[in-house]
Amino acid sequence: MKTPKQLERHFKGAANHRRIAILLAVEKNNGIAVEELAGALGANFKTISQHTRALVQAGLLNKQYRGRRVAHSLSPYGKSFLKFMRTF
Repeated sequence: MKTPKQLERHFKGAANHRRIAILLAVEKNNGIAVEELAGALGANFKTISQHTRALVQAGLLNKQYRGRRVAHSLSPYGKSFLKFMRTF
């Protein structure tokens, strides 16, 4: 069981409609870049970049650098969090 502080970090990390949309988009498109996320969600690149950074810090997304491109994937906690959201 995670500590209350660790749970808080995950919940605060996903406490935004854009961040939830990002998690769902990454689930469908593993390895998606910020540019592609911004296009798919119809949002500004800088906004999506800030939200992905927060999701990485919350431990819900993973980043992998591939040259100049940054691929995003769900972390194990991100997968668990989406599963939890679907049951909520």
